[in-house]
Amino acid sequence: MTPGKRKAVCLLSGGLDSATCLAAARRDGFECYALSFDYGQRHLVELKAAARIAESLGAAKHAITTIDLRLFGHSALTAEIDVPKGRSLDEMSHNIPVTYVPARNTIFLSFAVAWAETLGAADIFIGVNALDYSGYPECRPEYIEAFERMANLATRAGVEGHTKLRIHTPLMQLSKAGIVELATELGVNPGLTFSCYDPDAEGRPCGGCDSCLLRAKGFAEAGLTDPAG
Repeated sequence: MTPGKRKAVCLLSGGLDSATCLAAARRDGFECYALSFDYGQRHLVELKAAARIAESLGAAKHAITTIDLRLFGHSALTAEIDVPKGRSLDEMSHNIPVTYVPARNTIFLSFAVAWAETLGAADIFIGVNALDYSGYPECRPEYIEAFERMANLATRAGVEGHTKLRIHTPLMQLSKAGIVELATELGVNPGLTFSCYDPDAEGRPCGGCDSCLLRAKGFAEAGLTDPAG
């Protein structure tokens, strides 16, 4: 551990949001331990992006763990279900899409809590957003607050009072344009990131899924060009 720096576990998918979140943790003086997941997602190429980002942003360690959420199915990201294309912003913000992976953030945060406890870390960063997002229920502030309370009841560190876990959501109230602007300010290279839910066989973004559309919206409203195309 770098002297004088607190440790933080940062969930890192490989997308622009999680990369910006990792950069924000670094800005705030944390020694960052990046955590990514191979969960059977169709856009597995995002893990290569996560590795690039972790190295670029100086993560102390980057761990990739495997959990097969294909076992449960019922998501276009883990089952043979078509990924919706061309949805309007209104549809994205008011309906839970078929790309929702049941309990994904709950599972990811549980792993992060476990790693944080073994590291002696009190801080977890996750790049959820409640403004320009795809309608996922576990991106809401009330969910994060409830999970944080639960984590402090469920861990030895929390019960014994050694550590009070805190979940940081630095992107929660930012628009996609705001996230793009923050990424630029923090020195994130968007060209290293990958956001598409349904890439082609060559790993190129589809341009029409919710994630691609929201990313394009962010860059357009920020008046910047996306180097990833």
